[in-house]
Amino acid sequence: MLDSFGRKISYLRLSVTELCNLRCRYCMPEDGVCKKSHELMLTEEETLSAVEAAVSLGISKLRVTGGEPLVKPNILSLCRRAAAVEGLKELCLTTNGTLLPSLARPLKGAGVRRINISLDTLDKDKYAYITRQGELSRALEGLRSALDAGFEKIKINTVLIGGFNDDEIAALARLTLEYPLDLRFIELMPMRENSEFGEAAFIPNSRVLAALPALEEQPRDGGVARLYRLPGALGCVGLIHPISAHFCAECNRIRLTADGYIKPCLHSTAEYPIKGLDFAGMKARFERAILAKPEWHGELSAASASRAGREMNQIGG
Repeated sequence: MLDSFGRKISYLRLSVTELCNLRCRYCMPEDGVCKKSHELMLTEEETLSAVEAAVSLGISKLRVTGGEPLVKPNILSLCRRAAAVEGLKELCLTTNGTLLPSLARPLKGAGVRRINISLDTLDKDKYAYITRQGELSRALEGLRSALDAGFEKIKINTVLIGGFNDDEIAALARLTLEYPLDLRFIELMPMRENSEFGEAAFIPNSRVLAALPALEEQPRDGGVARLYRLPGALGCVGLIHPISAHFCAECNRIRLTADGYIKPCLHSTAEYPIKGLDFAGMKARFERAILAKPEWHGELSAASASRAGREMNQIGG
């Protein structure tokens, strides 16, 4: 389906939970989130009906997110049933990786083709700081489990934060020399929970190009990342520029929160509820939301915060 600006909307990011086993400083409050009652959240049946409604309108790619989707008790059932929806071409999942050691192979068996792992540092002390309670060894074990499971594509998502991990750009990029994976640097976005980060934390991805002069530009793959490769690397280095060079004109996605609200734009307060609707009602609500997708998200900077109205863990990272 085309939105009002002629963009083909083919990608749904589906949050299945607001909960997480980590407390990343740019994503959620230190004390976590108040667990909502089951009655307020989408059921498995409602979630699958929403996926079917979205696919009927031209959605062909589904990414399962959270919070941390792997804390969801029925995550394998959700993935298996979503993968079987006729017309869906690609099922992906984003995770912090810490629960992958026991779930990587089952997820692959349930139909997940691609997996993204959030990893902002290779330093165990910095990892403990940014996640507030995580262990780097668990995330790295999860990465190894994903590699062993044989997913079609594995990507590492790294939020670039000035004064925190900009001194690790080369070390992180070297992962693409060692393993068949892509590493994507993502500019820190000014969400509500970012208040502890000062202006110096919001640095452009041009810093990556300066740190890695050997990078060679690669053709785009249809996503929003600008792709590069180190000589001899097994994977690419991708740069995602939501701040320094927004990609709204190319945006092909919409989001569905775990409590049943369609968000046409990550950085807009506009939301369209679908909980309690039947298939026809959900389809009509998706159509309305897609047609209401804004042309761009407005100014984003350290001084101009996102108008998302929620934390990232409540939207889907």
